[in-house]
Parts: sequence; C-alpha cells; structure tokens
Amino acid sequence: MEICQFHYIRARLGTLINNRALTIVLVDDSLSILRVRLVGLLAFVLGIFHLANVSGLLVLSTMTIRALHLTIMMVLVFMKPWELGVSFPGNGVRKYLDTFFWIISILTGLYLLVRWKEIALSGGITTKLDIVVASVIIVLVLEATRRSVGNFLAVITTVFLLYPFISPYLPGILYSRGISAERVASFLSLTGQGIYGIPIGVASTYIILFTIFGAFLAEFGAGNFFFKLASSVTRGFTAASAKTAVIFSTLIGMISGSAAANVAVTGSFTIPMMKREGYEPHQAGAIEAVVSTGGQIMPPVMGAAAFIMAEIVGTPYVNIMKAGLMPALLFFLSVLFVVHLQAQKSGIEPEMGDGEASAPLLKTLLNGLPFLFPFISLIGMMIIGFSPVKSSFYAIIVLLVLHLMAAPALSKEFVLKIKRATIAGVKSAVPISIACAAAGIISGTLSITGLGSKLSIFIISLSGGIPLIGLLLTMIVAIILGMGLPTTASYLILATVVAPALADMGVPLLTAHMFVFFFGCVSTITPPVALASYVAAGVANADINRVGWTAFRYGLVCYLLPFAFFFGPAFLSEGSVWEIASTALTGVMGVFFLATAIVGYLREALPPAGRVLMFVAGTGLLDQGLVTDATGILLVGIWFLTRTFRRAAT
Repeated sequence: MEICQFHYIRARLGTLINNRALTIVLVDDSLSILRVRLVGLLAFVLGIFHLANVSGLLVLSTMTIRALHLTIMMVLVFMKPWELGVSFPGNGVRKYLDTFFWIISILTGLYLLVRWKEIALSGGITTKLDIVVASVIIVLVLEATRRSVGNFLAVITTVFLLYPFISPYLPGILYSRGISAERVASFLSLTGQGIYGIPIGVASTYIILFTIFGAFLAEFGAGNFFFKLASSVTRGFTAASAKTAVIFSTLIGMISGSAAANVAVTGSFTIPMMKREGYEPHQAGAIEAVVSTGGQIMPPVMGAAAFIMAEIVGTPYVNIMKAGLMPALLFFLSVLFVVHLQAQKSGIEPEMGDGEASAPLLKTLLNGLPFLFPFISLIGMMIIGFSPVKSSFYAIIVLLVLHLMAAPALSKEFVLKIKRATIAGVKSAVPISIACAAAGIISGTLSITGLGSKLSIFIISLSGGIPLIGLLLTMIVAIILGMGLPTTASYLILATVVAPALADMGVPLLTAHMFVFFFGCVSTITPPVALASYVAAGVANADINRVGWTAFRYGLVCYLLPFAFFFGPAFLSEGSVWEIASTALTGVMGVFFLATAIVGYLREALPPAGRVLMFVAGTGLLDQGLVTDATGILLVGIWFLTRTFRRAAT
C-alpha cells in the first residue's frame, strides 16, 4: 500500500513539475514573441521617423535625430537579437540583464534628449548626474558594440577609451598629461564630437535611408528581376553562370553594402548554378565571394563607408561616385576575364539556358521597369544636385508609385510589404549604426587627447616621409583591421588615424581615403580571416581555406587598383578627357593580362615564366604613364612573337 502511494505521489509530482515547466516555457515563448513584435514596432517607428524627417514633415535638430537614432538602435540590440529566432538564448540572469540594458538605454536616451540643449547653451556646464548618464552611455555603446559587431571592435574602442587615463605612464610619442574622467565622459557623450559625431550623423541620415531603399527593392522583388536580367545578358556565353553571378552580385551588392550578406543572399542562387556548369565547388565559392565583396565599391551605392567618406573629406557624394566608377568597373571586368579564362581552361562549354530566367533581354527590361526607374531616378537626382538622402527618399516614392500603377488597387499585401521593408531596412542598419557610435568614441578620444596628430607624426616618421612606404604600411594595417571588423568600422578607424598621415605626406585627401576604403573592402576575402569567403564556402560546401586563397587570387586586381589610382589620378576621373579615356583603355588591357596571369591560361596553359611576364605586363598597363604602358605592350608582344616562332619551329 505504501509503495502504491509512493508511486502515485511521484506520478502526481511529475505531472505538476511537467505542467509547471510547460507553463514556464509557454510564458517564456510568449514573452519572446512579444519582444520580437516590440522590436519590429520600434524598427518600423524609427524607419517612419527617418522617412518623415527627410521628407520635411519633421524638422528636428541634428543632435535630437542622432540621439533618438542611437537610442532606439541600442534598444534593438539589447532587447532581442532577432537573427537568433524566437527562443531567447541564455539563462534567467542574462534575460534580466538584457532587460536592464534596454531600459537603461531608453532612460539615458530620454535624459540626453531633454538635457543636451541646456548643456550646449550653457557652454558645456554639466552636473554630476550629467556625468553619470554620459558614462553610462559610453558603457552601453561598448556593450552594444560587443554584441552587434563583435569583440574585436569593442576591444579596440576600449583601448582608445583608456588612453587618456594611462597616457601619463606611456613613453615617447604616446605620452600625454592625461584627462579627467569627467571631461572624457562629457566630451564623448554630451557633445557632437564623440559618440554623436559625424559617424553616427551619417548613419542616421545617409545609411539608414539607403538600407531602407535596399530593403524596399528586395521586398518588392528586385532580387528576382536582377537575377533574370543577369541571366538574360549572359545567355549563351562561355561561363554564363559565373558571369551571371558577377552581374547579379554586383547589382545586389550595390544596395546591400555588406559582402557577407551579399554572399548569403546571392550565393544560394549563383553557386549551385556554377557548380552545375562545371566549376569546382571552391572556384564557385571564390567567384561569389570576390564579386560580393566588390559590390561595396560599385557606384551608385558604395556601401556605408562611402557616405562617411563624403562627410569626412567634405565633398559631395557624387564626387565619391565619380572617383570610384573606373576602379569598380576595372575590378568587375577583371573578374569577368578570370571566370571566362577559367571556364576555357577547365573546358566548360557554353549553355543556352531555358525557362523564364533566360527570357529575352528586352522583355526582361520591360518587366523590370518598376526597378530600373528608381535606380535611374536615384542616380539622376544625385547628378543634378539633390543630396543622397533626398535622392534615396524620392527613389522609394518612385518605386511605390510604379508598383501602385501596375496593381489593380491598393491591397493589404502592398501595405504589409511597406511595413516589412521598413523594418528590414532599419534592422540591417543596426550593426552599422553601433559601429559608427564606437568609431565616435575612437575619433573623440583622438580629438580630445591630440593622439591623432601624434599618430600621424609617427606614421610619417616610420615611413621616412615616403608616400609609397606609407601606402604599403596603410595596406597592411587596413587588411589586418578589416579581418576582424566590418568595412565601415575598419574605414572609420583608418580614416581618423592613417588617412591624415597620408595626406600630410602629399597624398591627395580623396585618394588617401579611397585607398583606405578599398583595402577595408578586400579584407573580407583576405586569408586567414576572410568572412565573405567563409560564408561562400558554407554555401558551396567547400573547404574554407581553399575558397579563401582562391578568392584572394581571383581578386588580386583589387589589391593593385589602390596603388594604380595613387600613381594615376585619371583612375579617379581626375584630368583631361584624353587622360581619362587612355587610362581606361590601358586599364582594361592591364586587367585582362593580369587575369591571364591569375588563371594561367591564354588560348593555352601558360608556363610559370609566361604567367610572370603577363603579370608584369598587366601591372605596367595598369599604371598610368606612357613608359609603363609601352613596356607592358612590348612584353606582351615579345611573348606572342616567341610563341609564334616556337610553333613555327615545331
């Protein structure tokens, strides 16, 4: 009897425990779902806020916009890492800590919105509570950076933040008298020169509008159109699938601004196509990684860093587009040459293709007018003088109007697409905005301590004042930083630390910033840490290291182009029409012969000596100058004559 009672009680306890656990899980899931919905609501409100601001419906001060933008972005980071799905990771302590963080983010953001104007009008007079709030904001930015961008940027930012306090104990050029914690906190969090400086200003204007524009294009089907367009253009060509990947990834990369994200989106289409056509898995992954990386340097939308560059250099964004056009086109031409020659070397035959993806080009263009016109309006408005922010806003309006005209009536699905696109656009800007806030801490520290000028002097001294050595050092630092940082964060650090030193050595300011920008981009395909290659390897089911080194080899031209536009300003569209045209012509020849050296094929397999000769010739043609161009052409001529005589002799 006692045994039966024992089993009965144990069974009842088990049922109660299981029911209790089920209740806890259901409550936890309900709270997680509520949190996801709240994240979506906040993202939608922020997106509408920015759209209303750029349209002129709201007229707010710069500091108010920046503070509100960063506050909501930090709340989104702490409230829910939406990429992980509904289930919230971590134990109960972690959940309470996350809740504490996002509540504090709201409170400090509201406090700053109320107090900043009074502090500014008083000439910077602050209270103890101001300093406490300022210090908390710095901590929140560091933690948000760690979560959304990664430990590497958080550590770098912390090192710069600690410099004012440890500088009195450092030797040589790093020595400084030190600055009080109150002054550092006030300068970084309560003025427009630190966290709320230029980087977050760009994130809350240019970047957020372009990410929303890209999300609208994606939501309304631009990705499908771009794929059909690329397939129609390349139908029947040798290496049709790889060339489709190049064009498709370029078009998507212009609006995504992230190499890894571009690989994830486009690679699922293009990598299987290339594998079916005959490319090895590591080759298909490498091609996708390279072109997805290059999407960040292709105008009209060159990634977030390009907008920041325009602000720092103090030039209209149209000038950045103009400067980046020829290098970007040469880079993508080089990739097209590489995939074509690789296909010939591997014996891949042309495929005519079938189905809707291979529809006639004219029909594809006509069907895609709702996506082409927004792009045309975007570029056209920027050329005639509209700001990038206004241009992107009106491009969104054009996109919506054209889709409304094509639809029989305003539908619920149309409204839902607007909602989803707005939310997606804001979410995609979260890591960029947080990285910009962290970069504000770095640039603010450089400014308040004078460390920036000291580092410039150090770089100039290390390079002996020779620009070429300075560029080589910059390349190494940019690639190393870029391995652990997104392009935007890498560029921001280098733009504040290294680019001024290059300018002091005589490198034109725009050239210096473009140099840094390019190497920040290609770091995503530079082993041993090559994020874009890693993502591509996963999609292609190929060896990570093999994909990484193959991508590095296929993208070699992009490592040479920054040096080319340093020695040849015409590459950045500076100079006479003749200089620009002739440089473009020899540049195309140069990247072609570099592609033959990379693949090792030109009508036949090239021996090692032939590859070296083609590489030297291509490099000479890529350099602007009559002597180097003539040398490159002469070397190629000698090679062909030698091969002709050898064939005749045999």
